[in-house]
Amino acid sequence: MTLELPKAVVDEMVAHAREDLPNECCGLITAKDGETPRLYRTRNSEASPFRYVIHPLDLLKVEQDMDDTGSKLLVIYHSHVASDAYPSPTDVRMAAWPGSDPPDDLYPGTYYVLVSLKDAANPSVRAYQIHAGEITEEPLKVT
Repeated sequence: MTLELPKAVVDEMVAHAREDLPNECCGLITAKDGETPRLYRTRNSEASPFRYVIHPLDLLKVEQDMDDTGSKLLVIYHSHVASDAYPSPTDVRMAAWPGSDPPDDLYPGTYYVLVSLKDAANPSVRAYQIHAGEITEEPLKVT
């Protein structure tokens, strides 16, 4: 399944990744049928170049906005500051409910988008589905 995102949203993810250096950035994108997806920059409560955790208060705000607007979670994004735009074992583990075996998806149907700043002049942005612990790269169409 192809993920379509406006160029402005992709540019905003890349800008967020650059601005949060040396740490990983993280954020959420919500969508409602017929409307432009909405990007939410969230704080990385780990403040780490090696992992991210979306700040619980930021997650709560986005969930309240989704309830108020009837939108749904489309994307969880984060950056890799020095590695490829590919989910790490930690990223895969975080996509499932803790302790579930086999892994039970925490956010079923949600895309995971990674922004790699490994080549700072040419950031890489790639989309994935993570289901039952398995990674599938999905086409990303920038409109």
